[in-house]
Amino acid sequence: MVEEGKGELQKDSGEEETGLRLQTNRHGNLSSASSDARLKDSLQTIKSSKNSAVVYYGASWCRVCTKILPAFCKLSNEFKNLMFVYADIDECPETTQSIRYTPTFHFYRDGERVDEMLGAGEERLHDRLWLHS
Repeated sequence: MVEEGKGELQKDSGEEETGLRLQTNRHGNLSSASSDARLKDSLQTIKSSKNSAVVYYGASWCRVCTKILPAFCKLSNEFKNLMFVYADIDECPETTQSIRYTPTFHFYRDGERVDEMLGAGEERLHDRLWLHS
């Protein structure tokens, strides 16, 4: 999941049920939706806050997802003005029914979804985050 020396893993609120664990985030802008209710709450917060955000839909069994997750966590420290949410499609089956590909990233600005990225690639993700920050 995370190579030794790449960062310390933490497990706190919202991460109890997810198949993947998130790295330490020093800005508090990274969270994990461990249930449909938590994901709905996160999406409602995004829509009502009008802040820019990215929601990463992945799965613990997806090799590509496990490879991009450390980069997603690292980028949350770089883009501190964005809200980052990780949602495991197996833990949020009702809310993620429309997700047909993992990983999928949804980008929000002013409470509205404005972009989508399918697949991984740290540089692609970085560029997309820069564009929406």
